[in-house]
Amino acid sequence: MADVTAAALAERVARESYGRLVAFLAAGARDVPAAEDALADAFAAALQSWPLHGAPANPEGWLVVVARRRLIDGARRRGAAAEAQATLRLLAEEAAAEHPLPDRRLALMFACAHPAIEESVRAPLMLQTILGLDAAAIASAFLVSPATMGQRLSRAKARIRLAGVPFREPAPELWPERIGAVLDAIYAAFSHGWLASGDSRGRNLTEEAVWLGRVAVALAPAEPEAAGLLALMLYAHARRAARRDAAGRFVPLSEQDTAAWDHAAIDEAESRLAAAAKLGRPGRFQLEAAIQSAHAARRRGGVTDWLAIAALYDALLALTGSPVVAVNRAVAVSRARGVEAGLAALDAIAADASLGEFQAYWAARADLEALAGLGAARRSYARAIGLESDPAVRDFLVEKLRAFEAVSAPPP
Repeated sequence: MADVTAAALAERVARESYGRLVAFLAAGARDVPAAEDALADAFAAALQSWPLHGAPANPEGWLVVVARRRLIDGARRRGAAAEAQATLRLLAEEAAAEHPLPDRRLALMFACAHPAIEESVRAPLMLQTILGLDAAAIASAFLVSPATMGQRLSRAKARIRLAGVPFREPAPELWPERIGAVLDAIYAAFSHGWLASGDSRGRNLTEEAVWLGRVAVALAPAEPEAAGLLALMLYAHARRAARRDAAGRFVPLSEQDTAAWDHAAIDEAESRLAAAAKLGRPGRFQLEAAIQSAHAARRRGGVTDWLAIAALYDALLALTGSPVVAVNRAVAVSRARGVEAGLAALDAIAADASLGEFQAYWAARADLEALAGLGAARRSYARAIGLESDPAVRDFLVEKLRAFEAVSAPPP
């Protein structure tokens, strides 16, 4: 039982505090890989020590001390013993204090968004260093191979150390050039957690992302996209309880019981979006939040204004050129202007190679083909089912395929 308890405690601390610990350990030397390796060693030591000697009163502090000793050993091997000893004394004092460790996650995020880091890897780097996602999960989110993503992340971490990138929030005048990458990473973390929200890791990721979004808004109250992102996440997070029915079956947004939504969270999202709009600089996250606001309006009027949603997607597609946005736009167009218009919108982007493995594209195509009575719906449903990793969503699609086959089968 002690072993199970110790392992559970270590797992909880890893889940809840990984990013804070890495940021804290890496802040001094600016060596993210060394901090990650040292922390991994500390967790391994915890699994050996805690079952025998009992869990410490301050698990995070215990892990920091052990990890710092690993870092000190590495510094000694590099001939930096004096500096290492001073660092160890300082961190041991901080770890032994009653107060929580300083939270340097946002500082680490800005380090990852530094101009010295290649732009395309900034958001993935934040996901790994702050939230502990592995290269395979990040690669899936950014549509590249795990090997390629792993190489990019390794190079970026080395760049932080070699370029001496500082671990601190930048001066206000530098926020505009850095905030975009930070917001992208926060939203990518939220999206990853949203897709995995059936387990505790997914719930923790979404909550972490919302917390980071609040920090970004507090630090940059004049940045409308920060408020727009927070609103967007709050709209989505407000629907978490309605995504599954009592039996655990998937419920699409259009069929969700609005009474199960978190109305306080939606009210806050509306307020955040309104505050962002007053700043007069519309952007991607504000437009996405406005789309969610239009969906949320169903809680009062009972209907969804698909014409407004389609118009918002038109603006969002013009701004981003994203094939993901184009798929969502096609669905909205089908609701606003008819199935044929939706299929035409999907046909217009069918040549985009990135959509071949995009589950939502095939699910949308299957639904519209089924509504049009096209036999191609069978193939599209099969593709969507094969690409779906969530069992509840997969079962939902299987049911839709069976329903289509039942109505399209020739009479006996």
